[in-house]
Amino acid sequence: VQLQASGGGLVQAGGSLRLSCAASGIRLSIGTMGWYRQAPGNQRELVATITSGGSTDYADSVKGRFTISRDSGARTGYLEMNSLKPEDTGVYYCNIRWAGVGVWGKGTLVTVSS
Repeated sequence: VQLQASGGGLVQAGGSLRLSCAASGIRLSIGTMGWYRQAPGNQRELVATITSGGSTDYADSVKGRFTISRDSGARTGYLEMNSLKPEDTGVYYCNIRWAGVGVWGKGTLVTVSS
């Protein structure tokens, strides 16, 4: 089972990015998929989750700006990020959890300039 995040980059404040999380060896609908981020000097924090049933939840700091989803085949997950702020800067990781097991993907760097 492997996850690979991509889509990060440098964007100006107010801009948008779409992150992808490609899964191999697993379907993302098997459990809860999450996006996390880690800013320099900070702990990794939860950004958004989507359950196997499709229910979503967001950190207060991103509600109304970010949208988590996955494709119909549950092979790829997404994080649509709009109205980006400098404080959204960090390395973004995707994660899948099911039956007490968790798998992390390598992160993708998002840098938001002011």
